[in-house]
Amino acid sequence: MMSFHSTRSAFLAVGALSFLLGGCSPKSPKNLYGSNCGICHHSGDGMPGSVPPLVGRLDRIASTAEGRKYLADVLMNGVSGPIMANGMPYEAEMPPFRYLKDDEVAQILSWLSARGSTQPAPVMTKEDIAAARAVRKSAGMVAEERENLNKLSPIP
Repeated sequence: MMSFHSTRSAFLAVGALSFLLGGCSPKSPKNLYGSNCGICHHSGDGMPGSVPPLVGRLDRIASTAEGRKYLADVLMNGVSGPIMANGMPYEAEMPPFRYLKDDEVAQILSWLSARGSTQPAPVMTKEDIAAARAVRKSAGMVAEERENLNKLSPIP
């Protein structure tokens, strides 16, 4: 039988451990990014020639409603073909991330946006993602959407 002090110590230890682990949630935007996007995009800097950088660009793209729609479409449908990012050419295939929940995708995109210089940082909502999820597009259609958006306002 445990004494009062042993029970109290065990209770405090479990509480402290829960508190400490709460800040390391595997569902944090940073962890969601790392386990889904960071595999290719690394810390957000991409890979020259194949994977475009995200940091310092997503916030600028997300600053318009059309840009936010495009970003949501990219995550829900993927994108393929050549693109220019920060004046550099990239050729890559990005798969869709439909397996993520709408709020998880919104958290990732908002977290990336906050890492840019736009103040206040544009925020993506789960409603933005749900709208993109509702309309299936081919990766080529998303690339065409990008080209049309780029004609309206150059995409960084």
